[in-house]
Amino acid sequence: MAHNSPLTSVPEQSELGKASRYVDHYDASLLFPLPRADKRAELGLGEAMPFFGADIWTAYELSWLNARGKPQLALAHITVPCESPNIIESKSFKLYLNSFNNTVFADEQAVLACLREDLAQALWRGASAPGSVGVRLLGPEWFDREPVHELDGLSLDRMDVECRRYMPAPDLLSVLPGDAPVSEVLVSNLLKSNCLVTGQPDWGSVQISYTGDAIAQEGLLQYLVSFRNHNEFHEQCVERIFMDIWTRCKPLKLTVYARYTRRGGLDINPFRTSHPQKLPANIRTARQ
Repeated sequence: MAHNSPLTSVPEQSELGKASRYVDHYDASLLFPLPRADKRAELGLGEAMPFFGADIWTAYELSWLNARGKPQLALAHITVPCESPNIIESKSFKLYLNSFNNTVFADEQAVLACLREDLAQALWRGASAPGSVGVRLLGPEWFDREPVHELDGLSLDRMDVECRRYMPAPDLLSVLPGDAPVSEVLVSNLLKSNCLVTGQPDWGSVQISYTGDAIAQEGLLQYLVSFRNHNEFHEQCVERIFMDIWTRCKPLKLTVYARYTRRGGLDINPFRTSHPQKLPANIRTARQ
């Protein structure tokens, strides 16, 4: 299997914002890995990160041919550990999946094995030791069991706050005086940022769970709204939100989970937590 993407790549070298030729025969070299390190360095992160987690992807447009040439299809749930040195640029992922369209596979297990191998090689390229990626396929017989559910928690959007800042403003974050730590789960549907390369809007919902001094909710909502004109990939935005809350509010525990609407048949849902815990189920929201 061919893996020709460069070891070190930048977003501007990807297919984002460019006219693309859609390849309909399998081509693993279409995957375009991007290193996480540069954006993490902006946040002051080194090798020892204060969070665990994963990027939870859903691929809605996956199809291939069986041995008789009949099209098959499935949804794919993909779990990318946040420890992987790379992310995969989403348009390249779309082009890669489209390359399955006229490719014959013996069965679903062959498709699954191919996805796992190709994604792992791209995501862990440059790592000192190889890593894995979680892939699960759901055939049409399972489609009506896929639930739709909004993120649980107290809605920050209920508040009628004045919003004037539309670039990330961590100084809007603060805590309220109090003697005992609180535990809260807060959600907002007002997260919006833009693609790092094309500037196209990315729409998301975010859930913030924490234990510690009570975070001022009005300031937290204003802070989330301040991402509105910010250009950054989904994974980077969530890590920025995590680090801004972690450093300015100093909670004892913190989890940030965002679910972004799909683009190109893919949605990306980053999850970051300060303490080991089970990943959330990949349940889409109404907007997804």
